[in-house]
Amino acid sequence: MKAADALGWLATAVFLASYSRKSQQALRLTQAAAALLWVVYGILLHALPIIVANLLVAAVAAYSSRTEAAPERSPAITTSVEPDLSRIS
Repeated sequence: MKAADALGWLATAVFLASYSRKSQQALRLTQAAAALLWVVYGILLHALPIIVANLLVAAVAAYSSRTEAAPERSPAITTSVEPDLSRIS
């Protein structure tokens, strides 16, 4: 088996393993890593479509994992105070 073939199979295995991840962030980071392996595979094959497509996939996966991990900002006032109407008769 050639080194490029082995790298392609490794990228495939990493990508498939991403679906076993419990959190969305871990799934996306694993998919980004697999896409980077595919980029190297594409470079070895001199295949520009593989390189460009997987650079885009890696960038989107890495970006979406960062936005998923960012804590949501809560508004300054998080609860509303209901008036106590029990004393009004």
